[in-house]
Amino acid sequence: MDVISVVLFLLLAVVVSGALSRMMPISIPTPLVQIALGAIIGLSTSHRVALDPEIFLLLFLPPLLFLDGWRIPKDELLKDASTVVELALGLVLTTVIGMGFFINWMIPAMPLAVAFALAAVVSPTDPIAVSAIAARVPIPKRMMHILEGESLLNDASGLVCLRFAIAAALTGSFSAGDAALNFLWLAFAGIAIGVGVTLVVSRAKAWVTRRWGEETGSQILVSLLIPFGSYILAEHVHASGILAAVAAGVTMTFAEISREAMAETRMRRNSVWDTIQFTLNGIIFVLLGEQLPGILAEAKRTVALTGHTEPGWLALYTVAIVVGLAALRFLWVWLSLRFTILRNQYRGVDGPRRPNWRLVAATSFAGVRGAITLAGVLTLPLALNDGTPFPARDLAIFLAAGVIILSLILASVALPLLLKNLDMPAEANKAAEEDAARIVTAEAAIQAIERHQHDLAETHGHAERYAEAGARVMDLYRERIEALGAAEADSLRTQGALFRDFRMVGVAAERAALLTLLRSRKIGSEVGRKLTRELDLSEARLRT
Repeated sequence: MDVISVVLFLLLAVVVSGALSRMMPISIPTPLVQIALGAIIGLSTSHRVALDPEIFLLLFLPPLLFLDGWRIPKDELLKDASTVVELALGLVLTTVIGMGFFINWMIPAMPLAVAFALAAVVSPTDPIAVSAIAARVPIPKRMMHILEGESLLNDASGLVCLRFAIAAALTGSFSAGDAALNFLWLAFAGIAIGVGVTLVVSRAKAWVTRRWGEETGSQILVSLLIPFGSYILAEHVHASGILAAVAAGVTMTFAEISREAMAETRMRRNSVWDTIQFTLNGIIFVLLGEQLPGILAEAKRTVALTGHTEPGWLALYTVAIVVGLAALRFLWVWLSLRFTILRNQYRGVDGPRRPNWRLVAATSFAGVRGAITLAGVLTLPLALNDGTPFPARDLAIFLAAGVIILSLILASVALPLLLKNLDMPAEANKAAEEDAARIVTAEAAIQAIERHQHDLAETHGHAERYAEAGARVMDLYRERIEALGAAEADSLRTQGALFRDFRMVGVAAERAALLTLLRSRKIGSEVGRKLTRELDLSEARLRT
């Protein structure tokens, strides 16, 4: 009962945190509110949540990484692919190596392998925390797409580096050659398993649906099981479960294009996944707060590991790590933008001649550490292979928690100032693309309704009756083509069964035309997702 009570209090804290963060007179990131509420829970009870590293990793990371891969805008990501890869791979490796040696030099009592592990867990960034920080100062879309893509890839690369560092700490040895071969197996096998599981499950779902119909609840449950199945299968063959979950999420986007689910299923599934994302991210930060009193209570014993006696040294170490991470990120972002400008000049593309320091600073401060960092550091083993306690585990957890909190505070102060009136490189206008897609789908709907109208007249007679009903529906589409956004008719439920029948034919034709546009890449995933949701809402309204 004690455990259940604590879990319920954690969930309640997640619910309350959203309301409290909106009530604050100043913009305070929701993760900080959740950490504070978790600390209150930790101080108000003597019971502590025992976090088993493997169970924690399995419960939290696969669904979060799967959802990131599923929802990230693919076309927008490809436009800045070089920048994203430089940040997600190059910066992560530089951070792990550079900060690993720096932490080991600063804290000699922390073994080098553990220092590398700590550097690996603080390398991934968290775009959800950034969104919470900049809620009152909107982040430019292009910057947010870069941050989302970076986070998706550096979550995987950082956690894979963490795996190597833990293996080195457990075995006491490290071979670069063996690590390279192992990395290739981890990456390619993990990605292949994630892609394979998603495609097989999607095909099986489509086959069952065609033969026996679709049940919304089971479809949603299957989508929830895919990331866990991919992760467990990959780990079973000693591949990367993290990369498998990411690959499964990315593949889910393309699998959905090919095998459409019912509108009601998609709408309910989106709501379920939104709730899961909010809950899991919130619980992670609340858990950090709940563990914080115990971590601080052990501060004196933890600082003794470093050879000092004053707990203030832990704060100094945390600040030094945050400053080192910020300096590395600032330098890397500046160099990345500089090379991008030089490439554009070489190609004859007009643009700025030098990196905008505010843009560089904003991108650097946007590298907030969050849920993945905490989830990663809590997966450090409790003991070595010989049964002795894992060296400096409490110290690593303390420093990682401090980095998360301090980076959130700094970003919440600096980002709104840096983002205010910040000029970003121009983005492609989506309006023309969206209008063209609406026209194509409306024309397809009109053609389908005309065919349906003729078929009904030939089969049942009463051509005038069908012509009148079909004309009323086609007028809606003609208004869209002429005005692009003209208001639709009043509630369709009052128009009669025949009107709904023609309208459903039109919606089905729109959906097929939209699917063709997506497959031929004539529109981007963001526009496709928006129009699909509109069609889902129209279909759901027609079925009520």
